[in-house]
Amino acid sequence: MTNPIQPSHYQGFTDGAQPIDIAEHVGFNLGNVIKYVARAGKKDDRLQDLRKAEYYLQREIQRQEDTA
Repeated sequence: MTNPIQPSHYQGFTDGAQPIDIAEHVGFNLGNVIKYVARAGKKDDRLQDLRKAEYYLQREIQRQEDTA
């Protein structure tokens, strides 16, 4: 049976950790970076997932620059 809350494309971290376990401690943008890198190539096209991660990383960089 598939778990829609913790699907298989987010599995694989040590001791069963999920990307959400890590991401909830780093904020929205970096959490999405972790999510998309963790699932790269497991759900959607690998390059598409990496581009999504890059998008959120760039948003976080811009946010940091704006508050510096």
